[in-house]
Amino acid sequence: MLKSLSFLIVLLAGIPAAAQTQNVVGATPTAYTLRPGDILQITVWGQPTYSGQFKIDETGRFQYPVLGEIDTSDKPLRQIRDELRTGLAEIFNRPFVTVNPQFNIAVLGEVRSPGLFTVDPTLTVLDIVAMAGGPSANGNMNKIRLMRAGQTMNLSFEADRVGARTLQDVGLQSGDQIMVPRRGFTGDDLRTLLSVISVGLSVAILLR
Repeated sequence: MLKSLSFLIVLLAGIPAAAQTQNVVGATPTAYTLRPGDILQITVWGQPTYSGQFKIDETGRFQYPVLGEIDTSDKPLRQIRDELRTGLAEIFNRPFVTVNPQFNIAVLGEVRSPGLFTVDPTLTVLDIVAMAGGPSANGNMNKIRLMRAGQTMNLSFEADRVGARTLQDVGLQSGDQIMVPRRGFTGDDLRTLLSVISVGLSVAILLR
């Protein structure tokens, strides 16, 4: 019986992690394009009433004080900023305007504080995981997954160094979910398994 137990432990210790899909997101950095669901952080210096966060709706537009509906479709950030500056110039003398996009990204799985985060696209995947409290003891940072519209893709750290690249470069969008999976077989799992086997052996001995 002891020989069988030893063989079982060796066999379990050699079980590889669950097979992973091979899809990798964002092989080449792309120019930033605003999408529905993105949030624009607009700051008009000295004018808090005209500053704040504005969400782009499903039509690619957002509502802005006094100026009304602003269309962002197929427009670079510079053009949107210039449009705001031109409109505000009718109200203020030489307004200074900054426009910075932000994403809504969910971080789930084996992290300490999962949830929804509004983030700057210049942050990295590792930055976002850190915002969620970092990985748990069982989190597998080498097999982080991206979930979008029912599809799952792997973010391969080893192949493309995704961890050091920005969300914009990787190709993440508002509404995406970053999933930190559990390691395939951890030390905690092995200790639990050994405890169960030990109890089972004890019961077997008592019943003999």
